[in-house]
Amino acid sequence: MKLFNHLSIASTTLTLLLAASALANSPQFRGPASNGVYGEEMKVPNEWGADTNIKWKIDASGRGWSSPVIWEDKVFITTAVEEKKEGEPEVKEAEQPRRRDRGNRGGGGGGGRDRNQSLDKLFTWEVHCLDRATGKTLWKEIAHKGKPTVPTHRSNTYASETPVTDGNRLYVYFGMVGVFCYELDGKLAWKKDLGSYEMTNGWGTSSSLALHEDHIFVQVDSEEESFLTALTTADGKEAWRAKRPDEGSNWGSPVIWKNKERSELIVGGSKVRSYEPSTGKVLWELDMNGGRSSATPSGDLERLIVGTEERRARGGREASGGRLCSVKPGASGDITPKEGETTSAGVHWMLEKGGPAMASPLIYKDYLYILERSNILNCYHVKTGEPVYSKTRVKGARAFWASPWAHDGNVYCLDDSGTTSIIKPGKGYEVVSANKLDDQFWASSAVADGTLILRGVESIYCIGQ
Repeated sequence: MKLFNHLSIASTTLTLLLAASALANSPQFRGPASNGVYGEEMKVPNEWGADTNIKWKIDASGRGWSSPVIWEDKVFITTAVEEKKEGEPEVKEAEQPRRRDRGNRGGGGGGGRDRNQSLDKLFTWEVHCLDRATGKTLWKEIAHKGKPTVPTHRSNTYASETPVTDGNRLYVYFGMVGVFCYELDGKLAWKKDLGSYEMTNGWGTSSSLALHEDHIFVQVDSEEESFLTALTTADGKEAWRAKRPDEGSNWGSPVIWKNKERSELIVGGSKVRSYEPSTGKVLWELDMNGGRSSATPSGDLERLIVGTEERRARGGREASGGRLCSVKPGASGDITPKEGETTSAGVHWMLEKGGPAMASPLIYKDYLYILERSNILNCYHVKTGEPVYSKTRVKGARAFWASPWAHDGNVYCLDDSGTTSIIKPGKGYEVVSANKLDDQFWASSAVADGTLILRGVESIYCIGQ
């Protein structure tokens, strides 16, 4: 009996420690589960502005659309700093894509190479560690210095990939520059060069890292060679590599989907695929009918939401992509619904039109939220795919590029002009409040233990009581 009591106490203590850790940390793109849903106890204020509930604000160094990462008392930021000639003005603001389809956070729209950053410019790729309480720089390391090996669109950056941490080390990916592993005190542990490959129209890269147990996963989809690789966290050695010969350039990120059946490594593209994290074996695949894969899949215990942005038809060609699907846990094989059908053995439901653009899907309180590339919000019943409301313009908002997030009973939508619209979940569209910061925002947020970190072009903001 005493042994049982001791085991029970130990189990309870471990549960409390894990819960506290989840509250204190936002270790990767879109938080602990990489789905934008944070603990209900976060207690971040619902009102902020230039002079309200700003704990600290610091100047942003260089340019980057990578999200902040939080581990306990540390905030990690990656950036690419362009070396300027004497007297040359610094241009930090991204091209505004809302007037035309000019680009996106992870691979833009039209415009071609005349809108790309020059390969003749010198950059330093940097990793910054900030004190979460004050914003003070604890350390800064230069991962690489040199000229880019591939161009990137003017609306993209050379630091658009979000790092990931396991609490022991920080793993950083700078696209075609490589992968870098740091101790949390800033010491470089190892680095890995995965090669450099041309991206479509020179739009650059943005796929963030995923982490599971002792492996990090890197999605390298390009016009020359596409593959998915697992690197060991201890030394960066390649554990396995899966070729993706039918995929071109993609910009969404791989995610670990922990569902009620198992843990799966999900990778988007013209076909969404599930891989076994330990071996790289394909578990299932779902044909998305082409389209642009920039948004990252999002899941919970019961379902995975995947989709691609529709590619507009040109020259009389039919449009491709645009599918939005809910996948069942434990699926296997080709789960694509047959022509004319919207379900299969592995798919709850499928909509031919409705896939996300840049912002990733959000599942919250039985509802699914999809932001379009303008200021439009769509809401669906997540269990059925039936619309709750659609094509709803968020009043006062402009284009959405950052992914939405949720906690404390609300949905948060940050537009690129700095307005965060707070939406009440439910059958009716209701805006709780709107908070404005005078900056440009394309990076997604990070929330941990009562603080919200937002990364703008000009500044980085810590919001809290």
